Amino acid sequence: MFTAGMRELIKKVEATRTQRLGVAFPRMSPEEKDEVLKAYHPDYRESGFRALSLGVNRGDKVPVELADLLEANSRLAGQAPDLSRPAYDVDVLIIGGGGAGAAAALEATARGANVLIVTKLRLGDANTVMAEGGIQGADKPDDSPALHYLDVMGGGHYTNKKELAAALVKDGPGAIKWLNDLGVMFDKEKDGTMVTTHGGGTSRKRMHAAADYTGAEIMRVLRDEVQNRRIEAIDFSPAVELILDTDGKAAGAVLLNLETQEYLVARAKTVILATGGAGRLHYQGFPTSNHYGATADGLVLGYRVGA
Repeated sequence: MFTAGMRELIKKVEATRTQRLGVAFPRMSPEEKDEVLKAYHPDYRESGFRALSLGVNRGDKVPVELADLLEANSRLAGQAPDLSRPAYDVDVLIIGGGGAGAAAALEATARGANVLIVTKLRLGDANTVMAEGGIQGADKPDDSPALHYLDVMGGGHYTNKKELAAALVKDGPGAIKWLNDLGVMFDKEKDGTMVTTHGGGTSRKRMHAAADYTGAEIMRVLRDEVQNRRIEAIDFSPAVELILDTDGKAAGAVLLNLETQEYLVARAKTVILATGGAGRLHYQGFPTSNHYGATADGLVLGYRVGA
């Protein structure tokens, strides 16, 4: 569906096509590229960012929409729930019901923890199911985590956080084996060898896929495992506040039951945030991917136990 403005642009392209055929247009200089990015790309517009004025990340520049959310008043202002009467009391509270949350729940349960998953939709209704291309891991004889690391850093123009890139490439092969052992149906040769293909910017074939529905297949298996191991998952109950103990450490969360609009307290010894990114904020009017590691529900201010 093209807008009227887009249709006008298409007409201009079609009208000038014969003039442009065979013309060798000069490459843009780095300075010219920067000018175009600053003028049109939302990640480069200075007006789209401002510094946070509070919290542990005070002074960091973030998109205006995210800053407004993080600095907003608590939705619990004036109606603080009774923290002495938690509806749930567990060892590990996992906020987020996608691939990361389900995997964390399985690993914590395997180590004997009493686990609760809470999610704003249903278990598995997450970005994980939308991943099509595959998952990368350097597990072939001609590959290594070191080569994978170089590809990752080069693809990110060496702006990546090195410790995160290192964790990604080191844990990749083990994560793929773990998923395969659980039953994820990755593409394989007749002899059982994993099929691997090239991903963007890769020097080796290390992309493991399940046809073109890799994320959905991974989530299918993880969701089934969570249910088979009888891990409790509370649907339609986003966390709206973190609860802090007297040492300022996370000790649970306040949940909002979207069906009853009731606030419920979940107390926990450990809290794991697996809420994905802030893509639904639509920075500067544009849909975004999961770059900033914040949840659109916002976990902003913390109540102290006993305060």
